[in-house]
Amino acid sequence: MTLTIVREPPDSADARALIHEIVRDVASAYPAESRHGLGPGQLISEGVAFFVVRADGEPAGCGGVKLCEGYGEIKRLYVRPAFRGRGLGKQMLLFLEGYAREHGCHVLYLQTGVYQTDAMRLYGRLGYKEIGPFGSYAGDPMNRFYEKRIP
Repeated sequence: MTLTIVREPPDSADARALIHEIVRDVASAYPAESRHGLGPGQLISEGVAFFVVRADGEPAGCGGVKLCEGYGEIKRLYVRPAFRGRGLGKQMLLFLEGYAREHGCHVLYLQTGVYQTDAMRLYGRLGYKEIGPFGSYAGDPMNRFYEKRIP
């Protein structure tokens, strides 16, 4: 399987389709007050660097990083179900860490939901530590927050 990760506007056709899948999956599992994901327009307006991972040319997942004052935040990390278990999430997360590092960012944060157990295991394996809410997030029993310092 040949993997490529390319920066792409969040409002491109492939990015929109992936973000729509995320929204649908999250909406089925979490109440509205526990959903904090950004749509394509918000990702653009907030300056999120957004990327699509393709497996043999087919859009398989996505992710982005928003560079903030003193830290970066991982946004919309997602792998389509048909492509899970192949290491694409790990590759995308490592790619986003590299992007952040290249742009002078050495602390990354992310937020996820309590039912994203595979994602939480991945974060733990890659050195992310659970923390309390950050930025504008409030405490919510349906959310988990993570931090990683990147050298």
